[in-house]
Amino acid sequence: MNRLSPQDSMYYYLDDRGSTTQVGSLLILERRAGGLDYQGLLRTVESRLQLVPRYRKKIREVTLGLARPVWVDDREFDITYHVRRSALPSPGADDQLHDLVARLMSRPLERTRPLWEMYLVEGLSDDRMAILTKTHRALVDGSEAFEINQIIVDDVREPPSMPEDLWLPDREPGSGELVVGAITDVLTRPWEMVDQVRAASNQLASVGQVLSGAVRRVESVMKMATTTAPPSPLNGSTAPTRRFTVASCSADDCVDIAERHGCSPNDVLLASIAGAIRRWLLSRSQAVDQVETVRVMVPLSAYPAGEDQPEFETDLDAQGESSSASWMVGGLQGFVTDLPVGEPNPVVRLSQVAQLAERHSHSNRNWSAAVEPWIPEIGPATFHAMSARATASLSRRSFNVPVTIARGPRSAQYLGGNEILAIYPVPVLVRKRALAIGITSYNGRICFGFNADRGVMWDLGAMAEYLTDSFEELLPQR
Repeated sequence: MNRLSPQDSMYYYLDDRGSTTQVGSLLILERRAGGLDYQGLLRTVESRLQLVPRYRKKIREVTLGLARPVWVDDREFDITYHVRRSALPSPGADDQLHDLVARLMSRPLERTRPLWEMYLVEGLSDDRMAILTKTHRALVDGSEAFEINQIIVDDVREPPSMPEDLWLPDREPGSGELVVGAITDVLTRPWEMVDQVRAASNQLASVGQVLSGAVRRVESVMKMATTTAPPSPLNGSTAPTRRFTVASCSADDCVDIAERHGCSPNDVLLASIAGAIRRWLLSRSQAVDQVETVRVMVPLSAYPAGEDQPEFETDLDAQGESSSASWMVGGLQGFVTDLPVGEPNPVVRLSQVAQLAERHSHSNRNWSAAVEPWIPEIGPATFHAMSARATASLSRRSFNVPVTIARGPRSAQYLGGNEILAIYPVPVLVRKRALAIGITSYNGRICFGFNADRGVMWDLGAMAEYLTDSFEELLPQR
């Protein structure tokens, strides 16, 4: 039986009020005559599911929680249930799209079916269309299953031909077979028996017990996050409803700022986020002390592991390409730092961020030398999903805001012959945090996705303007 890993089981059981367990990705495409339509999207997705077999599997729980759930083929798999069509009312403004994304991401996935959905959104202004993917984070593990966007996007406008997919689902095991399989697992691995018995009465508690191996994997991250994060309105009770917005900036401008100030492009991005959060706090007439900070967690560090921070290269993406281990490592390396949101001077704010990042880079050498990369190449949507898995493993008191930074394609990508104009992550909003930020570099632009608790950040729409202003004040005056 193909049983869920302990970590996947944890994410499956963590479905609860106030915590979204799905990661999303929003693609903005050109609307091209004779290009992609709903039927074309269906054909593209269906032909490529052979590359991610888990997307045709559902999860079956074992009676009384005697063992972890198993992946089984969905014998009634219906591609039209998972790939859906939607449209925006005129005028099809970006704000309307963002509201739709927030509503769709707020809804839980149907647990009796494979845990993913995709929406083709038509009616977007300026001859554009959008595709939103929504995937449960238990589904994407970075080895057997990638986020589906990674396999439906092409480097060329003309889609390559795929071999015919002759999928024949396996017979679904009955409840008796699942129980027998669970007993067999217990007999062959008796050390798991106590944890599995506890699962019958309290699955969430037992998942935490079963995850001893996963806990060891994040131990290095926990060492960086042992102190309590500063008090912030960004932490507290959260509701299941969401707000979503996006922003973008020029990758070349980001590189220019970094070169001018002798720091990393990632430092520029974090300093821009610090400035945006500062503006948001001030917009609420909240007193902001000059030494006030907001602690962010950048999962699976964007800085190289086990070595000094590299010399700055001439391109944001080129720096990211220096080593896949910089972006995805088996030790779940993370970068925790305090953003100086109280500092009013943008240049000083950037300098403080860069100094903290450099200190982190040097201190890593003491504990991460043995870390090995997981996989040689990974798409940005998959990276954001894996980052969400790492973030969820940390104490809710150790940071205020999760931030993921993923390296995307350096040239234009296509879906069904339509050029992709932008790629925005929809990051997972974890429990007790009101804001999550995802960043993806793509084709000369840096795309920010902000996912927030609707009750706490009803004014999230202003965050795009705050981010743009914070970034532009770092540019040289012309």
